[in-house]
Amino acid sequence: MNKMTQAARSNYGKSETWQKVKQYRVLLIMLIPGMLYYLIFHYLPMYGVVLAFKDFKITRGILGSPWVGLDVFNKVFSDNYFYVVLKNTIVISFYKLIFGFPVPIVFALLLSEISSAKFKKAAQTVSYLPHFISWVVLGGIFFTIFSLEGSVNTILQWFGVDPVLFMADDRYFRSILVATSIFQGFGWGSIIYFAAISSIDPQMYEAAIIDGAGRFKRMIYISIPMLVPVIAIMLILSMSGILDAGFDQIFNMYNIRVMNVSDIIDTYVYRKGLVEMNYSYATAVGLFKSLVALILIVSVNRVVKFIGGKDHALW
Repeated sequence: MNKMTQAARSNYGKSETWQKVKQYRVLLIMLIPGMLYYLIFHYLPMYGVVLAFKDFKITRGILGSPWVGLDVFNKVFSDNYFYVVLKNTIVISFYKLIFGFPVPIVFALLLSEISSAKFKKAAQTVSYLPHFISWVVLGGIFFTIFSLEGSVNTILQWFGVDPVLFMADDRYFRSILVATSIFQGFGWGSIIYFAAISSIDPQMYEAAIIDGAGRFKRMIYISIPMLVPVIAIMLILSMSGILDAGFDQIFNMYNIRVMNVSDIIDTYVYRKGLVEMNYSYATAVGLFKSLVALILIVSVNRVVKFIGGKDHALW
């Protein structure tokens, strides 16, 4: 009898699943291109991580190259320059996170309080534009701005300050990286916060106005608390990229005079892999970076879940 009951339940479950597939078949078909993209460009290339455990020879291929175990990782961790690169990556990433993470939130909160719809749309459009400009172009623009004859040095000369070659001075270069990164991404990053603010029940604001709350108090006691779950999720996602300090930006802006403070894991992997053709070494460094990112995102998700509950975490 128990076996018949289990079989009936199993058949019912399969039937229900098939009905859901038929019901949502259009949405499932729409998922196929995205799934194929991730399968082809993200999952299949993961086979290449075996290079980190092999002495890769181009003439012998991945399968024909001999296994060396953890020898490549021993070389990586015994290289003193690797720790310089790791330090730069962590420092630049944390600077971007600490100073850059709050900016889209503040921008969304301030702009949401503006009553003029035309001005709000214009400000949003202008703030989005830098996101769509390549760092090749932005890098050239910032090189011109911070050059000896650029606008920054021109303004400094008005106050009697001698010109400074900012882009070749390691005292200022990290600050320039952080500032330009915020400029490029704060508008685009604010979209999700605008969406979250627009979903807040207007009756809450109306009740607060009746109680005499001004714009600032409505922001503090309504908008920000309602944004906390979204902020927590975005923080978790940001922590997953803590070792991703921005290859495109740094590659197009750094130079030999500031490499001691700006050379990061991604540029290091680029040189080791594509320039020096040391593919096993570059793969080992990249695998280490991915492992650290995985540990960080899981850890931060647990902390957020412990503090704020399931609603504030990814899973």
